[in-house]
Amino acid sequence: MIKIKTQYSCNSCGATSLKWIGKCPSCQEWNTYQEERITKTPLHSNHSTFNLNNESHAPIAISNIQSTTISRTPTGDSEFDRVIGGGIVPGSITLLGGNPGIGKSTLLLQLAIQWNNKVLYVSGEESSQQIKLRADRLGGGDQSDAFILSETNLEKVLLATQKLDPSLIVIDSIQTMHSSMLESAPGTVSQVRDCTTMLQRFAKETNTPIILIGHITKEGALAGPKVLEHIVDTVLQFEGDNKHVFRLLRSLKNRFGSTDELGIYEMHHSGMTPVSNPSKMLLNQSDHSSSGNAVSATLEGQRPILIETQALVSSAVYGTPQRSTTGFDIRRLHMLLAVLEKRCGLFFGQSDVFLNIAGGLKVTDPAIDLAVLSALISSLEDVTIPLSTCFAGEVGLSGEIRSVSRLEQRILEAERLGFTRIFLSKFHAENLDFRPTHIEIHPVGDISKLYEGLFV
Repeated sequence: MIKIKTQYSCNSCGATSLKWIGKCPSCQEWNTYQEERITKTPLHSNHSTFNLNNESHAPIAISNIQSTTISRTPTGDSEFDRVIGGGIVPGSITLLGGNPGIGKSTLLLQLAIQWNNKVLYVSGEESSQQIKLRADRLGGGDQSDAFILSETNLEKVLLATQKLDPSLIVIDSIQTMHSSMLESAPGTVSQVRDCTTMLQRFAKETNTPIILIGHITKEGALAGPKVLEHIVDTVLQFEGDNKHVFRLLRSLKNRFGSTDELGIYEMHHSGMTPVSNPSKMLLNQSDHSSSGNAVSATLEGQRPILIETQALVSSAVYGTPQRSTTGFDIRRLHMLLAVLEKRCGLFFGQSDVFLNIAGGLKVTDPAIDLAVLSALISSLEDVTIPLSTCFAGEVGLSGEIRSVSRLEQRILEAERLGFTRIFLSKFHAENLDFRPTHIEIHPVGDISKLYEGLFV
């Protein structure tokens, strides 16, 4: 006999309770509990829509297991392949998350169109005609071997997959899928968790890679229980600002590769265009520079990128000085302003300070500190920093310039883009394994030496 009961599940962490709770005791979030009807089926019933391998496997000594290399299938997208480690692994399951309207569906539909074999694109949010219009806009609606299925029932999706036998499955999105074995509504914790588990079993047993699109919460985390990220093999985050054309693809988890890679796209009306040289696009395009601009050699993953830091220091008109940042941690700005006042004698107490990272990027690399300080001093003193100068260094509370990781890659990227001078920590400059020929290295030990060498 089937037993039905009601319970409440937290949308944030997946914790359950027999009654509604305002604040989740597990993740401390408010108003995240939703009511669900849970149906427990008898153990002898079989609702599986695909064949399972019930053969038992005996334990094998690790010394008797033969080592094999991971075979990957390139997607045709250089940036996507870079992030996931060179290509999609057969039987893997990937979760792609991002803000609404950021371009998740466009990216994966473009990927499905470029795929060299049969692809099943399952959409629970759009009709086949809507997807066809977008595919025509992307330029591959009449030439691709991609199959579209507008369905939200997971059992019907798996049945169609068995008949088609595709080499790749795309689910848009996992929150719209539901299983008839559960009484709860689509998008609830139990439905998302169980549907992902069924897709994982199908991927492993049929050796078919699956890519899932996942919604995110207002805090920016992937919606659904945290166990969803543990089930999948790879978790990708698609970031960007709707007011800018750049999109960033990051790897938060990857069982088959590194999580230090970054993919950069440019959003156009014809789809996502991979950006092979992001530094050149993020730098100042004009022939002259103004005060408050400084270029930093930073790292996004393992890729060196040169970005422009813009600062504006002006008199406080309304009495209380303002502090505002875009793409930079405002608490870090407060710390750097305090270091400048204490160690360098430059006072910003009666000035408004605005800081912007050009291109809509959000930078957390501490090596940008030196460029931020230089831009602040440049705007305060109204002195222009030469266009051929860049910076790479972390600033400590005592005013010292600390060394940063992968300094050689930063120097080579600056030299490749035509910069002739770079300021960095003297503690790392003495131990460099090479000496560049077209860029001059200026080692500095503290911010007072930087001020003397750049503005005096």
